[in-house]
Amino acid sequence: MTLTRDVIDPDAGPYGLAVQQLADQLVAKLVSIGSCVIAFSGGVDSAVVAAAAVRAHRLRSQADDPVERQPIAVTALSPAVPTSQREIASRVAVELGIAHRTVETDEGTHAAYIRNDTRRCFHCKQALYGSLQKIAEWASAAALPGVGSPRIPAAVKIVSGTNADDLGDHRPGIEAGRLAAVQTPLADLGIGKRDVRAIAALWGLSVAELPAAPCLASRIAYGVEVTPERLKRIERAESWLGEHGFSPLRVRLHPDELARIEVVEEEIARLVAQPLIGRLRSHFRDLGFRAITVDLEGFRSGSLNRLVALTLPTAEVSSG
Repeated sequence: MTLTRDVIDPDAGPYGLAVQQLADQLVAKLVSIGSCVIAFSGGVDSAVVAAAAVRAHRLRSQADDPVERQPIAVTALSPAVPTSQREIASRVAVELGIAHRTVETDEGTHAAYIRNDTRRCFHCKQALYGSLQKIAEWASAAALPGVGSPRIPAAVKIVSGTNADDLGDHRPGIEAGRLAAVQTPLADLGIGKRDVRAIAALWGLSVAELPAAPCLASRIAYGVEVTPERLKRIERAESWLGEHGFSPLRVRLHPDELARIEVVEEEIARLVAQPLIGRLRSHFRDLGFRAITVDLEGFRSGSLNRLVALTLPTAEVSSG
């Protein structure tokens, strides 16, 4: 199939040729991937991939691709996904005009995930991609009767929002993606977070400046078991801080139910001033935290990964 139509809007505005070219390349990459199911959190990475998939679908349809299927954005329902994030995903899917599905994932039933060693993310993503694979197979069979039959491999691929910057961090989930043959168009094109946000702004996405929102389990220090109660406590604590105007922020949970709060350095003074700090202590204790501390280094995405070498040994890769 040959596409001759330019995929970049010539009225792109002030974002510059380089950003337009990246957006062009991303859409072309999604065209080459074809029909897809997108791991969709509603954050800026997955939103940009979903937006590119919608554009690619339009182009492939215009080119009369005989096996084209509509892209599907799939959001995980799990205690580790905040309610607010699910609501954002639903809203953004409507904005993009993409089919949206939710799926309940079962990572919380797996001992390897619960014990929370340095490969927790692997087990979480393994469960997620297993669920997405079932949806991809269903989409193949449902969209074109016969094409997705048991005798013919599903044509629909799984796509994630992994970007190039993610490759330099401790991300066992990326390994799970490779084993599941998940496509990573942003990373493949060398598109990092800054470029993702620029493309989102170019396309007018409402989440262009949305702070990163990793799953709640990423707030729990390695070696501390992941439980629904702890996840809910973290969600409520972060929601309370958000209601008081802090963003970005993290509430990290350490052994003995210690809460370590991260806000941007410029906001630390406001956080620890009375009467707010008194209300914070009372609220966090009511939530079940036994001790509370404020990190004087301020907010850092992925700060728990700095402790990987000091925590439990790496677990073996699970096949289940």
